[in-house]
Amino acid sequence: MKVIEFSRYGIPHEVCACVEADDPGPPAAGEIVVSIDACSINPADLLIIEGRYPGPASLPSRLGIEGVGRVLAVADNVQEISPGDRVMLLDRENWAERVATPANRVIRISEKLDPLQAAMIKVNPPTALLMLSDYVDLEPGDWVIQNAANSAVGRHVVRLARQRGVRTINIVRRASAVSALVSAGADLVFVDGEDLAHRVRTEIGESRLPLALDAIGGPSCLHLAECLSNGGKLVNYGFLSGEPCMITPHQAIVSGISLHGFWLVNHLFQSPREKIEETYRHIAGLILDGTVSAPVAATYPLDDVQQALAHAARGGRSGKILFVPGGGSNS
Repeated sequence: MKVIEFSRYGIPHEVCACVEADDPGPPAAGEIVVSIDACSINPADLLIIEGRYPGPASLPSRLGIEGVGRVLAVADNVQEISPGDRVMLLDRENWAERVATPANRVIRISEKLDPLQAAMIKVNPPTALLMLSDYVDLEPGDWVIQNAANSAVGRHVVRLARQRGVRTINIVRRASAVSALVSAGADLVFVDGEDLAHRVRTEIGESRLPLALDAIGGPSCLHLAECLSNGGKLVNYGFLSGEPCMITPHQAIVSGISLHGFWLVNHLFQSPREKIEETYRHIAGLILDGTVSAPVAATYPLDDVQQALAHAARGGRSGKILFVPGGGSNS
């Protein structure tokens, strides 16, 4: 069967390859075998390959943080999962035609979900949902500011905030990204810059802005902090610039602004199983009722790994890039 792996750190489309591997065979005790229908290329996947994000203990290694598929077989002692079930996989080796995994490392998900949306459910929707709910008690009319606003997480934040009556200030790096975000429901969109706080406060005055969401770090993080109301919280969840998160002593001491780190691995996946399952049931409902969705720019078979990864690394994409291990390309 085909899998994608890398044997050294570097530029993703240069160091990854689609290789032949042994089929998983019958599941061992406590395991299931899953046929992968679709698996996304998440920004964290690219950072892992570049050596800038927590990754495998040794190389070569298989890849793929997200994936969804059908259960082909279950071990005799597995009762909670059945052949034919659709599942989301929690482990990180999902860029493959088939995987064997412990039965407790999957979450059964709705049959009604579009398979490509299901393949993007694991990381971005709960990240947006939990960052909006777990740091500040947001009230209708409050403002939230975020950078990387044209990312999948950013778009989910826009839609989830609007559902709660919370308004969003969305920061992008290029003017060409503005119109798509406005169409998606963003209240305000700005191109990042040194005078961001002045432009933001000119628009919203002294309105309450208690929460900032940072995926980039470095100066962009500092620009968000400058916009916050006194006592505001700045939540960093991404490594995009590779630079340290920045707030000033005045912001921390005088304005009472605090910096927090969010990683889904620690924030959700350390929770009891019941909470994890309930979170994904809730997110599936939000996708089915149209509250959240992620645009797809292209899909690729596993054989086209170099093209897919190069596409995923390009700026100005219109959506996510996914693998469809069963074949087919829409690039």
